[in-house]
Order: sequence, then structure tokens, then C-alpha cells
Amino acid sequence: MQPNKTRDLLVGGTVVLAMAAGITACSDDDDATDEDTPVTTVDAAADATGDDAEEATGDDDGPTLEVLAVDYAFEGLPDSVEAGTRLLLRNDAPGELHELVAFRLADDEERSVEELVQLPPEDLQAVLGEPTTVILAPPESEQVAVPVGDGTLSEPGRYALICMIPTGADPEEYMAAAADSDGPPDVAGGPPHIAHGMYAEIVVE
Repeated sequence: MQPNKTRDLLVGGTVVLAMAAGITACSDDDDATDEDTPVTTVDAAADATGDDAEEATGDDDGPTLEVLAVDYAFEGLPDSVEAGTRLLLRNDAPGELHELVAFRLADDEERSVEELVQLPPEDLQAVLGEPTTVILAPPESEQVAVPVGDGTLSEPGRYALICMIPTGADPEEYMAAAADSDGPPDVAGGPPHIAHGMYAEIVVE
């Protein structure tokens, strides 16, 4: 895999615009966001216990699952969840910004996510398509942004979960650059977190 090129492809277009909107909400709650790109900013700690759930999604009837982002993995993921489960993301990493980007895989896609991430960037982009949801979590913060979807996996099927944040990127610098960029943020950093194994798959039943 060519990690930097993969990041350029996957973080381009829909994902980078979503990230830019969400990052703006994370970095300054008082800033107005584009009305065409609604962003939900959620207190992850409160939401994990059910507080603020109605404010975050308008509906607190569905199950929730807290996913823990660490360097460099998603923890707390079962093999499967029921349709309508809403993912919450908590980042306990001391310095890295993390994201959870969920893609529903095609019904006829039989390869594992581990196999898929070894594909050339163009092929991987074609397989993943557009994200179902994007959740951004700054390091050791209870505030997360959900610029795409609301974290809910509604449609049954198999999902790929990935993080494309560049390794070692300064969270504040990355947030500021992404808010002003219509392409991958040009900030110092190494390969995207997916290159270190920050990907997973989950089945929605």
C-alpha cells in the first residue's frame, strides 16, 4: 500500500469536506458552520451514558456502542451489532487526533478489510465509495464532531472502519488546515493511521 497516496484519495472529496466542517466545530464551538454541511458536536462522555443523546440525534431509542480510539486501533468493537446501532468515539490517545470513518461494503464483496487495505489506492477508493458516517475525536477530549451521518449504522451489511489521519500530525494545525482546505490538509505528518493497522470491520445484522 502507498500510504500517502491512499490518504490523498480517501480524504479527498466527501471525507475532507466533512472533516473540515467537523474540525471547525471541534476547534471553536462559537464559529458558525456552513448551513449546507450540518455538524453535530457531541459530548462523548455524557452521550455514552445517555445524556444529550436526544440533542445529538433527535432519537435516543436505538442502542449505542462506544468505540475507543488508541494508537493505532479501534477497541471495544464486537463482531456484530444490530441495525440502528449508533457508534460513539472516544479518543484516549495522548497526542494523536483520530477519526472513525465507516463505509458499508457491497453485498458481493467477500474480501476482508485487512485484504482490502492492501489494494492500490484507486482500487480501494472504488471499493469503499462514500462514507456512511464520519466521527472526529481530538486527543483526550470529551468533545467529538460528527460531520457525516450521526454515527448510526442503519443498513444491514458489512462495514469497514478506518482512520486516515496522518501519523504525528499536530491536531490543532491539522484542524485549522482542514477547515480551510478543499483537499488533503498540507500538514507535517507520516503515513495515515490505516497504515499502522487502524482499521476494523463490523457486521450490522
